[in-house]
Amino acid sequence: MESGPMISIGLPIALFIIMVGIGMTLTARDFHQVTVKPAGLVVGTITQILLMPIVAFALCWLLSLPPAIAVGLVIIAACPGGTTSNLFTLLARGNVALSIVLTVSASLITILSLPFFTNYALRTYFGAEQEIVLPFAKTVVMLSVIVLLPVVIGMLVRAWNPHLASRAEGIVSIFGALVLLILVVGLVWGMRDRIDELATQAGPSVILLNILGVFVGLLVSRLCGLSGRDGLAVATELGIKNGTIGLMVTLTLLHSSEMSVPSAVYGVLMFPSGMLLALYGRKRAREAGEERAAELGEAG
Repeated sequence: MESGPMISIGLPIALFIIMVGIGMTLTARDFHQVTVKPAGLVVGTITQILLMPIVAFALCWLLSLPPAIAVGLVIIAACPGGTTSNLFTLLARGNVALSIVLTVSASLITILSLPFFTNYALRTYFGAEQEIVLPFAKTVVMLSVIVLLPVVIGMLVRAWNPHLASRAEGIVSIFGALVLLILVVGLVWGMRDRIDELATQAGPSVILLNILGVFVGLLVSRLCGLSGRDGLAVATELGIKNGTIGLMVTLTLLHSSEMSVPSAVYGVLMFPSGMLLALYGRKRAREAGEERAAELGEAG
């Protein structure tokens, strides 16, 4: 599973299609709404790009993770959210427009931040004497082609034919989930002799990273005075990652199945936490609605 055409060619193409789907959810109005009140965008972007990798490094140190698992954990922590985070934000009654713009802004910044954090992790856990390095220029070019370009194409498609974009958006989301599922199954099969050992090494750190991402998102949003809906969008973006990007970096650029384990495990475990966050958000929305109704009743 490290160097076959399914990974070297199929994975970048699949990710390109997924990012086109994200672009088709965007309009100029979405950017305008968020830029009028940019606090959520600023808080969400900084916590995604800087705080989550720092949390990952702290977990690597606390849990004394093996080098390959440690690098893989930093990579998935440095990945942005994806279409799945937008879906869970919708289910949680959060600010979907903010979630979408956060996904795009983090994805674009990831073009530079992901190779930086990955190479720092490689130097930290493998040492300078190891000839393992993520080629910065090649990574920037590849991420630009499969992140920036398709988002622009998706936005142009939506501007040209909103009805077509609306229909294609759902199909692309399903496609993205299937791609991730196929990759996870393929990884499990390819490493079946060591999967128990690797899952044991990666599982606790991945679960902690996921939980801490959601918690940090909610906490920082509250401390910064964001609304409940904005806080849910930020927390979902931090907890629900684009695991496909993590797998592309570890499998296509670093050619390491072991480093890909945290991204694969995260891609599975983020769904239960996303559902719990959605239930929490819906409960809060229901309680807020009941409070408003009671206030109107008293006023009447």
